[in-house]
Amino acid sequence: MRQREPGLSGLHGPLELIKHFPGEPLAASERRRWVGLEALRYREQPPNEAFQPPLTHHSLVLLLRTPKEFELHCDGVNRVVPPSAGSILVVPAGSPARWRWSSHTDSLHVFLEPGLVERVAAEAFELDPARVSLPPLDGLDLPPLRVAMLAVNDELTADAAGGRLAAESLANLLAVHLIRNASAPHRPARRTDGALRQGKLRAVIEYIEDHLDGLTLEQMAAAAHLSVYHFARQFKAATGLPPHQYVVMRRVERAKQLLQGGDDLSLAEVAACAGFSDQSQFTHHFKRIVGVTPGQFRTPARIA
Repeated sequence: MRQREPGLSGLHGPLELIKHFPGEPLAASERRRWVGLEALRYREQPPNEAFQPPLTHHSLVLLLRTPKEFELHCDGVNRVVPPSAGSILVVPAGSPARWRWSSHTDSLHVFLEPGLVERVAAEAFELDPARVSLPPLDGLDLPPLRVAMLAVNDELTADAAGGRLAAESLANLLAVHLIRNASAPHRPARRTDGALRQGKLRAVIEYIEDHLDGLTLEQMAAAAHLSVYHFARQFKAATGLPPHQYVVMRRVERAKQLLQGGDDLSLAEVAACAGFSDQSQFTHHFKRIVGVTPGQFRTPARIA
């Protein structure tokens, strides 16, 4: 049975693969609310020729039992012989693929969100995520990657507590192994960012002052027209502080003004006006930076 090939401009969610592959999966992650990771487990999958549309996620396929005949065609990969059992094949996000197998097979499909792989590249490897790419990979024999995928299989086929947290941890582990091993020959050079330019720095500082009661790193980066990765590094180079520490410092300064302003605000109200999520967080950061609690700071002002 051949599947109709959709237009390649549209990306499909990873679990939509069920519509294109024969047989019902033994297990699927559809209702597990996993973050950064989805998975399908097939057992005794009947022979077929199937078109895999371009997906939003990187697709990692672990062949647990290989068929007598097997083909994979994807972006320069043209395999026409079965790989050995335990091999891993990788189809990058956005790439279509055509599969053909001649007899029943067992396989595990793990789908990784590209944004997660980019975050791991930036945080764990100090790589520029804009330059991190994953090529199609054919018949990998990487025991650490295989062990991590089998751990995903265990979480997928079990109904154990803590599965969502375990899956999130495994997603990060899979990304580490992909970048460390599969992408090693294509590893981009490290990039050293300069300081944020004065015009952009002024715009960001103005934005921070106007939005102290509710800020995200993404919003600050957008004010500078930069990616989150480059903004964080350039902001620290310009100010000497990471963005979140700078924001905390400015919130403490605003709280000091409110405490000395003569308004009869409760400490909880001061915390809210300064942008802290609660009074406990406010007191912690205020004492750490100022050296005294907000109540102790305000008492001399009231006496005066």
